[in-house]
Amino acid sequence: MNTASASRAAGPDVIVVGGGIGGLSTAYALATAGRRVRVLEQSPSFGELGAGLQLAPNATRILREWGLLDEVIAAGVLPRRLVLKDALDGSELTHLDLGQDFRDRYGAPYVVIHRSDLLDILYRACQRADVELSTEARVTRVQVGDDRAAAVTDEATHSAELVLAADGLWSTLRRHFSDDEPICSGYVAYRGAIPLSEATELEHLSLDDVTVYFGPGCHFVQYPLRQGDMLNQVAVFASPAFQRGEEDWGGPDELDAVFSACCPQVQRGAAKLGRERRWPMFDRLPIGTWVQGRLALTGDAAHPMLQYLAQGACQAIEDAWTLAAHAPSDSDGRDEWHGALAAYGKLRTERTAQVQLTARAWGDLWHCDGLTRSIRNELLRDRDPGDYKHIDWLYGKEVACGVTNLPV
Repeated sequence: MNTASASRAAGPDVIVVGGGIGGLSTAYALATAGRRVRVLEQSPSFGELGAGLQLAPNATRILREWGLLDEVIAAGVLPRRLVLKDALDGSELTHLDLGQDFRDRYGAPYVVIHRSDLLDILYRACQRADVELSTEARVTRVQVGDDRAAAVTDEATHSAELVLAADGLWSTLRRHFSDDEPICSGYVAYRGAIPLSEATELEHLSLDDVTVYFGPGCHFVQYPLRQGDMLNQVAVFASPAFQRGEEDWGGPDELDAVFSACCPQVQRGAAKLGRERRWPMFDRLPIGTWVQGRLALTGDAAHPMLQYLAQGACQAIEDAWTLAAHAPSDSDGRDEWHGALAAYGKLRTERTAQVQLTARAWGDLWHCDGLTRSIRNELLRDRDPGDYKHIDWLYGKEVACGVTNLPV
């Protein structure tokens, strides 16, 4: 029996429930730290719906440490700037240069990538690390003990030293910690990535920037993907039908009506979005603990957040790194998981609570109107493009809430 076969025959040390970006990041981090890991994914295959995502330096530093950053850059784009514009008149409010000074300050680049491309990279990395990847494995419950836990599917009971719930926003395993439910923001997103050849009439495009247009109750995002071969677009707006209490809300008619007040650049971009699928935007409030015996939360199951800081995937990657950094080695014995989980829970609940709540506040700032919009725009126009004080806490090599040991 070869080493890999013997390792699997011995059974996993860790079960990860959920095979999205958070689940595969956690599986890879723990596998490369020497743990035997099994991932249980309920879908028939490992895949990710959606379009693009943004990876800030707090995540790309970790991807570099894992040896995956070159693959991520090759599949994505290194944008030149993050540009903020007013959605009504199209004027630039401010920008953040993402070039060498930014990379030197934060120790890694800003990368934009298609969600499916990142998931593919993590999937292949898990295969190389001998993670056991199981599909069509729907976990119905978890049996939690002081020194072991078990994930129960319709077909089998998977026992391990630790079970990690990475089952996303609608996590059923979060019920072990809280009876809360996802909170609907009343906003809805339409997302899509199109070949650049289909965007020839969008002459306003800057194909090496991430551009965000702020509007009253709406915003619009554009950036390139796949080495500039595709254009990613996201339109987000507050649904009037939701505010009226209607069951059917956020439809294409509302999309067109809301963005009809925006500048021509935004209107032309929004016209390219597909109307067949929409994503209502939910989050949850932070909870104080993610650890119960040998069950722990990670990723969106632990800290689902609104998208205004572009940190959902980044925080899941931070979770994975932090847990693996504290995980006991084989020689430490099972009892050492107690201290590792306590450290993980303390560091990550504090850090992600700040990110979740700040994302909500940034959403209010993005979507304001009237006098507040005028004041916001004036403050942004007066901002020195070299001012980093509002992002150091998020991207810095020594980040907030006690997490001072992220890789630099």
